[in-house]
Amino acid sequence: MRGIWKSFRALYFATLLMLIGSGLLSTYLALRLADRADGLWVGALMAANYFGLVLGGKLGHRLIARVGHIRAYVACAGVVTAAVLGHGLLDWLPAWLVLRAMVGLGMMCQYMVIESWLNEQAEASQRGQVFSGYMIASYLGLVLGQLALVLHPGLGPELLMLVALCFALCLVPVALTRKLHPAPLHPAPLEPRFFIGRVPQSLTTILVSGLVIGSFYGLAPLYATRQGLGTEQVGLFMGSCILAGLLVQWPLGWLSDRHDRARLIRGCAILLALAALPLAVLPQAPLPMLFAVGFVVCLLQFCLYPLAVAFSNDHVETERRVSLSAMLLVTFGVGACVGPLLGGVLMRLLGANMLYVFVVLCALVLVWRVRPEAVTHLHQVEDAPLHHVAMPDNLTSSPLVAALDPRVDEQVVKDQMLGTAEPQADEPKV
Repeated sequence: MRGIWKSFRALYFATLLMLIGSGLLSTYLALRLADRADGLWVGALMAANYFGLVLGGKLGHRLIARVGHIRAYVACAGVVTAAVLGHGLLDWLPAWLVLRAMVGLGMMCQYMVIESWLNEQAEASQRGQVFSGYMIASYLGLVLGQLALVLHPGLGPELLMLVALCFALCLVPVALTRKLHPAPLHPAPLEPRFFIGRVPQSLTTILVSGLVIGSFYGLAPLYATRQGLGTEQVGLFMGSCILAGLLVQWPLGWLSDRHDRARLIRGCAILLALAALPLAVLPQAPLPMLFAVGFVVCLLQFCLYPLAVAFSNDHVETERRVSLSAMLLVTFGVGACVGPLLGGVLMRLLGANMLYVFVVLCALVLVWRVRPEAVTHLHQVEDAPLHHVAMPDNLTSSPLVAALDPRVDEQVVKDQMLGTAEPQADEPKV
């Protein structure tokens, strides 16, 4: 593993800087709006960010094929940096929605550059370890972004400058790399009708996971503020919750490889509903309870996405797994767009604790919809259950993450996602 960290340290460091900036920006904007706007606007900002991420997943391939990996990365980092600083220059909330979508779009293109580069340079036997290193760098960046609020609790323009600084510095390791450009990867077909018929319970889990995690990233800082936490405490609360998402991945993998995954999803949903209940029914929670329950809730909510990915891969043939990964990420993005808006409306109308009421309701939907006895196993692959892989959520990955997933056959990736780059310009007619 040490050799892998050394080989890919430039790309991991770029990812770390990006996620420090992204994590800090999300919490900073929520705290900035806490005293001047309601939960609907805060949720709308996070929804705009996820809309940009989904849109970037569609447009990023074209940009990379047209101008190359480094130029695409540099251009997008410049746009993201400008959009971040634009939040400090403009005080009009509708403009913030546009800027937030621009940040999401640009970051998705950056993810695609880094992930395709990691896939190109990683040997087949190393893909799982490279994938894990990427996930660790992503989650660590999100945690450090929250801890920046502890070191600098003031919500002045200095924090926006720090975010912009992170996005500017993430250019350096990519721009100076001596590695060869990877081949452009093309988008895999989604085939929604096929997957809705084949893995409906997995798609439901992914959608609900998007609702819950999108609401968490967008609205949890506002909830913590409404509970009376100061800026430093909000940073610690968010950091501890995101850290829970990282810590749970490896124990979850051990369980996932040894027990029925549909039952694990349903069990996690039941425990999530029970864990979130105290914060849902209490308008004002004591500080120790807030941190303890928030940590446990995040342990459980960050289990849903990787379990659903593993469960769906067990029932889809190798040649369709690239398309499956793209379908799951788009489904997550749709849920993450809608979740902050629904949660924001509930918080606006009925109070801050409605965030966790929303979590309880989402968990109960999973308890209702995911039924292990309904799994027919007619299409289960021969080597199921496949090895569980710790997965970053859709805030920190792109559709090209399928190329890094060791469960997806490398030749299938090449057959479906590698092709001739689009021409850079129309050829002159003679």
